[in-house]
Amino acid sequence: MAQRLATEYVNATMQMTDIQMDQFLQYNQAFRISNRVKVMDSGEQVFVLEDESGEEVHLPFERKNGLYVCELSCRLVTPHLTNAVRKLFAAFSGSGRVNRIYRGFTMSYDYHVGTVHRITQIAGDDSIVIYEYKNTAGELQRLFNSNEAEKEIESIQRNINVLLDQRIAAGNDKLKTTTIDERLRRFNQRLFVLEA
Repeated sequence: MAQRLATEYVNATMQMTDIQMDQFLQYNQAFRISNRVKVMDSGEQVFVLEDESGEEVHLPFERKNGLYVCELSCRLVTPHLTNAVRKLFAAFSGSGRVNRIYRGFTMSYDYHVGTVHRITQIAGDDSIVIYEYKNTAGELQRLFNSNEAEKEIESIQRNINVLLDQRIAAGNDKLKTTTIDERLRRFNQRLFVLEA
């Protein structure tokens, strides 16, 4: 298994309410990582997390529209601090790109509100999408709510009725009845597909 060399957070953000900020502070203590708070002249708060190796990460929080917003771009190396920041990022619905760097390649994770939406493997100039989020439940709900199939079925049924009237009127004209029968057969096949 490849050993991770570093983890980068690129233009990552976390947004928290007052209650979530209290939870964030309590959550930090569970990781057994020393933390301190710096209050800047602008009123901004910077949470500094540091592990036993001395590596630290600065999480600047600014108050915007009643929320605490952290905009984060950093590179982490030690596993203990990397794991703590990863858990915080997921628990508090982080968004942005997280690059996990290995020897020879990078795994790039695109997060949206705490959920991975895309994983891409990058090696040199080549990139391969490994995973892409699909809102299957939302797509199924959209299809369920759609009534396009019902509208097409009604239209086909009207066309079939017209064709049956034309077939009766055609009488013994083989050319007309063959043409009408072929169109009826195609409509019948389409009805079968739509009703399935």
